[in-house]
Amino acid sequence: MVQLIVGKKGKGKTKQLLDKVNAAIKSADGNIVYLDKSTKHMFELNNKIRLIDVSAYPLKNSDEFIGFICGIISQDHDLQEMYLDSFLKIASLEGKDVSDALKQLKMISSTFNVNFVISLSADKEEIPEEFQEDIIIAL
Repeated sequence: MVQLIVGKKGKGKTKQLLDKVNAAIKSADGNIVYLDKSTKHMFELNNKIRLIDVSAYPLKNSDEFIGFICGIISQDHDLQEMYLDSFLKIASLEGKDVSDALKQLKMISSTFNVNFVISLSADKEEIPEEFQEDIIIAL
């Protein structure tokens, strides 16, 4: 399952994502990973959540980012959920179409039974029609 939290920059998407991940860890059966563009939110996350600073890795495009996600999944058979903050930035998709990356994440989610919750800096109207049903919060 892929869930989207959408809204323009500065609307509070990260706070919503942090609240959601910290609530999820309380009832999680498996592991949870939080991907971000820095370690800025390290102390706002429950210590059972693994924070990965994506900027520390030399990812050049969205295909490499998807490969990075698959690498994380392949190393953790107990992985249950992944939270992706600043998705456009960490996936190298700023100013680009997100459709292909979101389709790949949906396929990965169903194949490996890992849920994705993504914060995406865009208005609800800017999200492609096929992903409108995946929006859980629009700010």
